[in-house]
Amino acid sequence: MENQQDKGFFGQPKGLSTLFFTEMWERFSYYGMRALLLYYMYDAVSNGGLGLPRTTALAIMSIYGSLVFMSSIVGGWISDRLLGAKRTVFFGGVFIMFGHIVLATPFGVGALFISMALIIMGTALLKPNVSGMVGHLYSKTDLRRDAGFSIFYMGVNLGALLAPLIVGTLGQEYNYHLGFSLAAFGMFFGLLQYIIQGRKTLDGVGTKAPNPLTPEERKGFIRNFVLAIVVIIAIFGGAQLTGHLSIDFFVNSISVLGIVLPVFYFVKMLTSKDVSAEEKPRVLAYIPLFLAAIIFWSLQEQGSSILALFASERTQSTLFGVTIQASWFQSLNPIFIFVLTPVFVTLWTKLGQKQPSTVVKFALGLLFAGLSYLLLMLPGLLYGTAGKVSPMWLVGSFFIIVIAELCLSPVGLSVTTKLAPRAFESQTIAIWFLADASSQAINAQIARFYTPATESAYFGIIGVVAIVGGILLFTIKEPIKKLMGSIH
Repeated sequence: MENQQDKGFFGQPKGLSTLFFTEMWERFSYYGMRALLLYYMYDAVSNGGLGLPRTTALAIMSIYGSLVFMSSIVGGWISDRLLGAKRTVFFGGVFIMFGHIVLATPFGVGALFISMALIIMGTALLKPNVSGMVGHLYSKTDLRRDAGFSIFYMGVNLGALLAPLIVGTLGQEYNYHLGFSLAAFGMFFGLLQYIIQGRKTLDGVGTKAPNPLTPEERKGFIRNFVLAIVVIIAIFGGAQLTGHLSIDFFVNSISVLGIVLPVFYFVKMLTSKDVSAEEKPRVLAYIPLFLAAIIFWSLQEQGSSILALFASERTQSTLFGVTIQASWFQSLNPIFIFVLTPVFVTLWTKLGQKQPSTVVKFALGLLFAGLSYLLLMLPGLLYGTAGKVSPMWLVGSFFIIVIAELCLSPVGLSVTTKLAPRAFESQTIAIWFLADASSQAINAQIARFYTPATESAYFGIIGVVAIVGGILLFTIKEPIKKLMGSIH
């Protein structure tokens, strides 16, 4: 725990600056790579791309995102039970850096999958544990804690904002591999300052695993780990032998996993002996919120797949006389989060006790998310899908979905923490991440329905699903409140 006298970084502990920049560079490398990846996958080989079919490229984007969120659960566990946060974050950064280096090599689809595996493992180790370390900088009573997290999230958004503009421009104007190598450099800088600055500023933070495995548990862990590897080899080996192993097979397997995992978690929570009689209704109250989160993240996460395709294929490349790269649209989300967060903070503070309940905030989130898609339904209906439309359609859509995100996302994790049973306390973040993982597992399946011919129908149907979800959630808010019991 840091002492309250340390005010070296905007009145916050100096360790915050180390973690701020580590996470900023990590997000810079991740979002820089994501801003280019879709275009790299489906662009013709003659242009330096991989020449994959579009639907496959869209599905891989979603599966990639889904696996990053699923594996974060494992990363949290490794830091908690095996290595401690400090070492886990370091190894994560190393994996991520090598992942980007592999992607910068011209070895085609093989390099893509090796890079994905490295970045998924690395992000799993780094992402959940960096934010955990931020918490360790403050004592439980330190009033600077919330402000510290707000500053930290500014770092996340700063990385996400700059990356598409810098990495995206290099990759799209010059060469994809140049863009990916810049992402690798970003992570390298992050690691460098994590090691050098962290020696002083993070002394004693997250050095030990808080809840190490007992020798018995270690045996069980090794057994389960070997079992998991055997099952994976059996599934993919079997597919290889029967001639079914393909990118589609891989995508479908992960999609199934993305839907089975949450079901498994909820069944486990509702049937566990460790969950008390008063906790079970809370789990039931959480289910509709969890489903709402899946719908919301499904729309939000298509920003880097379907909307990225729309940016490239259907959007004019000039705005007010300035040439814009398709990858730049990926910066809109963090820009609007920067602009709108203070507005929402002020709004909720002003409303105080009168502010909408969590359930209503979730319903509003779905409503706005749906509207952002209904907006994108219009260009196709008004002008057909043959030509290109003004970039302002996408700008408007991103703006509306950020309003949705600020209604739902900040309260999502806190309501998860409040409603999760005590026995599952350490896994609450995992459960919240699973909503995003499931949404992208579903996106991998629905992306194939997006074609120029179905464009307006695609946006229209998904928009309506979200709005109907929002209305349904609003109508059942009283029963949900009853189930929540004493929790507001």
